[in-house]
Amino acid sequence: MEGVLSVVPEVGAFLLGAPKCGTTWLADALSQHPGVCVSDPKEPNIVASHKGTFPRDDSEPDWEAYSGCFSSGGVRIDCSVHALACPVAPSRVARFWPEARLVVCLREPVSRTISHWNMILDTGEDAEFGEDWSNFEVAWADSRLNCDTLYGASVTRWLEYFGRDSILLIEANRMRHEPVAVLAEVCAHLGVDEYAFDLDAVHNANTAADRRPITFFGRIFRFTASLLPGFLKGPIVRRLQARGTNVYKMPVLSSEAPEKRVISDAQRALLAEQVNADLTLLEGATGFDASGWRIA
Repeated sequence: MEGVLSVVPEVGAFLLGAPKCGTTWLADALSQHPGVCVSDPKEPNIVASHKGTFPRDDSEPDWEAYSGCFSSGGVRIDCSVHALACPVAPSRVARFWPEARLVVCLREPVSRTISHWNMILDTGEDAEFGEDWSNFEVAWADSRLNCDTLYGASVTRWLEYFGRDSILLIEANRMRHEPVAVLAEVCAHLGVDEYAFDLDAVHNANTAADRRPITFFGRIFRFTASLLPGFLKGPIVRRLQARGTNVYKMPVLSSEAPEKRVISDAQRALLAEQVNADLTLLEGATGFDASGWRIA
């Protein structure tokens, strides 16, 4: 344990999720704060066993690689959003960072699920992992989609290791309608001074317009980029991000995304029992008002 602790970096906070709930915007905004060090890449996917929507790996994290995800002092925040639903992450975070502050962004469950489903189909990630999520009912039945929607089950696992005051819950729409107030709440929760954020400079690189199917040449480009050492790739990526540039929008690297998919009333009803029960669990555990999210 002592040998492990010598290489585990000091991390003060975790932006846990959920996916498609505005965490990219929040992480980009926080990166402006001189007292906050946002993980680079935004989602290291090292601490949790959930490495994304599909990948799972229960092995011990690569702590040396994790240390390289933080380049400065201040409050270090890991923004790996799939950690929220990961069953391993709460105990692992509590083991190494028992005083960590946790930030959780939540969005109306049905719209979150549809957005996540569309993202996977737009990028072809389901096919990449040998799955076919073109049918929404098949996708929803897969725990790798629905686990990120069942907030109550996820948050209660974290509450087994952390006190309620350690967790800040943010309703995603508030970031759109009252971003200054939200950022002030996050700063207070992290224990850093308020800051005059430049909201016009905040980019959200994870929008539907950016989700274009990767072409054959795009896959070659992505593979080649993955081989570049971090010290070389990092400055290039940060410069492009600062300009709001997504190279994968180039026609040679990706193709036009199809129209946004919607679900029928019957498909929506499939979610009702499970989601409504989970919202009751969330409200009981946290006091969060989810009454407007219930599926009739």
